[in-house]
Amino acid sequence: MKKRTKIIIITAMVLLLGVTGYLNIVLNNSISNENNITTTSSYFQTYRSDRESTRDQEMLYYDAIISSESSSEEAIKNAENAKLELINQMEKELVVEGLIKSKGFEDCVVTITDSNVNAVVKASELSSTEVAQIVDIIQTQLSTSIENIKIIPVE
Repeated sequence: MKKRTKIIIITAMVLLLGVTGYLNIVLNNSISNENNITTTSSYFQTYRSDRESTRDQEMLYYDAIISSESSSEEAIKNAENAKLELINQMEKELVVEGLIKSKGFEDCVVTITDSNVNAVVKASELSSTEVAQIVDIIQTQLSTSIENIKIIPVE
């Protein structure tokens, strides 16, 4: 009887050890997948937040120049023009981002510089059809040549 009880206890412990190991693997994979999703989502959120705070700071600089009594007329005019250009750029980026999302992409951010347009799209990879859709939107909205467009998928 004692030998049989020991075998049952050892068998139960081995089974519990196996179940514990399996659950550990499953939970670690689940946490890892959640971290990947959070990292991607937080990339887009962080980028937008950083871009917004940088632009708010730029607007404050321009407003300070415009409202300063010590600013020359030329400095005020340059600040007003720069502020209008920034607002125009913000509107273009917002429109292009919205149009790209309307094609079924979960998220994207677009940056426009003097010479390039960058589109970071939430996707593990992009098909040639998807790239063509994004390029078409950017070219149509911004009149940019294809050589100056960079599309970056981010998972």
